[in-house]
Amino acid sequence: MHPYLDLFFTFARMGACTFGGGYAMLPILQREVVEKRGWATEDELMDYYAIGQCTPGVIAVNTSTFIGYKTHGLPGAIAATAGMVFPSLVIIVIIAAFIQQFAHLAVVQHAFSGVRIAVCALVLQSVWKMARRGVVDMPTAVILILTFVFVAFLGVSPVLMVIVAAATGILIGLIRRRRT
Repeated sequence: MHPYLDLFFTFARMGACTFGGGYAMLPILQREVVEKRGWATEDELMDYYAIGQCTPGVIAVNTSTFIGYKTHGLPGAIAATAGMVFPSLVIIVIIAAFIQQFAHLAVVQHAFSGVRIAVCALVLQSVWKMARRGVVDMPTAVILILTFVFVAFLGVSPVLMVIVAAATGILIGLIRRRRT
């Protein structure tokens, strides 16, 4: 298959099957991009995911753009991004056309409740995987805990905490480099 079509259809499949946004998509990306296709290593995927969270836009779209760019440059980035967005666009248009007619039905409300719980489980799995790969020593564990406390309980902006965590990581790296 043509490489751009391969990127488009691979990401379109992931985009069509991913519910819950970028966080829930991490296990699918891991399996498809790292294990099955070899387009990125696990560390590269985590880096793309982290950058995708820090840049404006949807995490899943940003991550697909980075992977497409890595594999086939700008045309690859466009193909992967279009593939990720296309199914959502089609599904949202269809749902928007009919949601008001069916949203009040008990079966639809129960379905939404079930989907929310499943998405929560997928997000927790992604958080667990990211924490296992990201927390490598005591300083990174402290950054994780403090960031969680400041955002979840003290209402500090997540953007500010990402900037502070990045600066702290740089500072820790510089201190370690000077010690060696």
